[in-house]
Amino acid sequence: MMNYFFIRRRFITLAMLFSLSALVPAGQAIAQNMQEPAPEGSVPVDPADPWENWNRKVYTFNETIDRWFLKPVAQAYRTFTPQIIDRGVTNFFNNLTELRNFTNSVLQLKGESAVVAVGRFTYNTTFGLGGLFDVATAFDLPERPEDFGQTLGYWGAGSGPYLMLPFLGPSTPRHFTGFVTDGFALPSAWDEVESPEVYYARALQIVDRRADLIPAESFISGDSYVFVRNAFLQRREFLINDGKVVNDPFASDDDEDLMLDDF
Repeated sequence: MMNYFFIRRRFITLAMLFSLSALVPAGQAIAQNMQEPAPEGSVPVDPADPWENWNRKVYTFNETIDRWFLKPVAQAYRTFTPQIIDRGVTNFFNNLTELRNFTNSVLQLKGESAVVAVGRFTYNTTFGLGGLFDVATAFDLPERPEDFGQTLGYWGAGSGPYLMLPFLGPSTPRHFTGFVTDGFALPSAWDEVESPEVYYARALQIVDRRADLIPAESFISGDSYVFVRNAFLQRREFLINDGKVVNDPFASDDDEDLMLDDF
């Protein structure tokens, strides 16, 4: 059974890496083609978002699901959950990501970030009551988020076009490949959670994360689809470049320098 699980995880990794290599060149080719003069009367296409027609339909679908189900649950959770418990739940789930941060820091040859991830997990698990309290930040060890999408970017893999996924939300081919690899191929603290408890924990994590996003909704202005797209792409570039200021190809005059931590 263990051998099967190991083989399955490695197979998923290879499969997703293959899909990335197929999608990114295709996306780049589409973007290049979009630079050619468009036929008269056609709708202009953003080179960073050549699949906008599809993406907007998925965005509308996700918004409908959120408006009628997820957001009301998150609002109730935010209303009735004491702030200290809400913060503790968020800290607990963030602490579980330190193994992911450590693994991807190693894959990116970032020794200092790997040490920080180990230190944060040790401090928060030991002195923070299993991660309910973020004592590591008080010890001057702020989180350094790393995921496999960032690892692919570190080694030169292109982002590919913007892609809105059903239920999962904003993404790109590189980001989605990293998401699947982190979830199914690389070591994760979630591997130790038994079924069916893992499903309850995941549901709580989703509701907690959605509740934390509610205050950020007040910043949305203009076309909400464009706002979310630009916020996500800017945030990903920010993470890929470890916070270094670079020329942002996705910024617009309306929401320049927008960086939302929760995207």
